[in-house]
Amino acid sequence: MSSPITLRRKTGETEITGSLDLRGSGEARVDTGLGFLDHMLSALAKHSRFEIELDITGDLHVDDHHVMEDAAIVLGRGLDEALGDRSGIARFGQAYAPLDEALTRVVVDLSGRGWAEVDLPFTREMVGDVATENLIHFLTSLAVEARMTLHVDSLRGFNNHHVAESAFKALALALSQAVAPRDGGVPSTKGSLT
Repeated sequence: MSSPITLRRKTGETEITGSLDLRGSGEARVDTGLGFLDHMLSALAKHSRFEIELDITGDLHVDDHHVMEDAAIVLGRGLDEALGDRSGIARFGQAYAPLDEALTRVVVDLSGRGWAEVDLPFTREMVGDVATENLIHFLTSLAVEARMTLHVDSLRGFNNHHVAESAFKALALALSQAVAPRDGGVPSTKGSLT
């Protein structure tokens, strides 16, 4: 596992620079142009103990979709790169995170296979400046680009802000477990996760 990883992406829709360190202190320095995304990424960094630095300029005059998607792409690719051949990690992680009335369960497998099942039954179209459908899209894109299996299940909750934040905190805790050091080489009976 190598850290820190430089994050870069430039398209006709966004320009992103930053870094990701899986052995960090939980500090986030993020400016995505979307206040709610900044809040979610700060929670992700704090509770995973990853260091995330992300500066995004994007076409927010259109909507939030491209910034959300491209943030997930660069973070997912950074996570994949940092994991290398994935030897020496626990591989699996699971966590529950409550936030008042909301409770979310997240299970991850850093399997080398990108898949996401996300069940977050939002009841509003927006939370702050982010479309709730793009929160789900962010998690799905992150899983695909990081080549991890991700299951996110909202067990209860009615405040959409709480539901989202509970999910990001549970993801952070599960990732922290999954990247934890473990003896024994690559955690797979096949001998490879790549």
